[in-house]
Amino acid sequence: MRPERDNIAAPDLPANLDWIGEAPHSMPSLTAKGPVLVHFFDCAQLNSVRTLPYLAEWDRRYREDGLATIGVQAPRFPFGAEPGNVAAGLAELGIEFPIAIDAERQLWHAYGCEGWPSLFLWSTGGALSWFHFGEGEYRATEEAIQAELRELDALRQLPEPMPALRPTDAPNARVMPPTEELFPSGSWEQPWADGALDLEYEAGGAYATVEGTGSLSVVLDGNQASEIQIAGPRLYKLAEHDRHEAHRLRLEPSPDLRIWSISFAAGVP
Repeated sequence: MRPERDNIAAPDLPANLDWIGEAPHSMPSLTAKGPVLVHFFDCAQLNSVRTLPYLAEWDRRYREDGLATIGVQAPRFPFGAEPGNVAAGLAELGIEFPIAIDAERQLWHAYGCEGWPSLFLWSTGGALSWFHFGEGEYRATEEAIQAELRELDALRQLPEPMPALRPTDAPNARVMPPTEELFPSGSWEQPWADGALDLEYEAGGAYATVEGTGSLSVVLDGNQASEIQIAGPRLYKLAEHDRHEAHRLRLEPSPDLRIWSISFAAGVP
């Protein structure tokens, strides 16, 4: 989305942030060289994780053309503030651009984020050019990036915007709203560690945010159980479907696991 004003300046980066990767000096120094994409996410939150392949590809495509990309890990759960946990999760997701850990939500509040994920594109010189909250608008966002890069070089040869990675990501795609996110303990502030879970859902897929190490047994619609090896705190796929579908799940975690959230992805009708 284009901002209503063309003079919204980029907040600078607090000096006390932990970084994974090389920390930039400041936003003014970055935007003096070219456009800057700042993406707020949580590496164990479903909507965030679904956006990250696009961010990784935009960084790969346009880094040499002058785009700087910064990620901001805004933790949803306590383990998301630990640099080691974040680094392991990002390596699993193939993210290579610098990531700030905004444990106290300093940048989150300075930017006015409205949820996970939140994306901001700053033009050369530091004015807000484009922003988007949530999933979607991938093609429009890439076109906004290309427009900023052409301000640096009008004759620049740029690729066609990347195709949608999922049917639900296509422009004007019709999707069905999934079952709302479930916090098994009854609160997002406490994990579930009390044995098996049974639930029903309607969605294009189901995912769990799990902390600890061990195994998670997953039974879909009473069929044979499958085992997911839990190698640390992050988001794990429980089931994915071609369309919006209704299913039953039974989860049996090993004793050392803590389940923070069960989340569901939208599907096409």
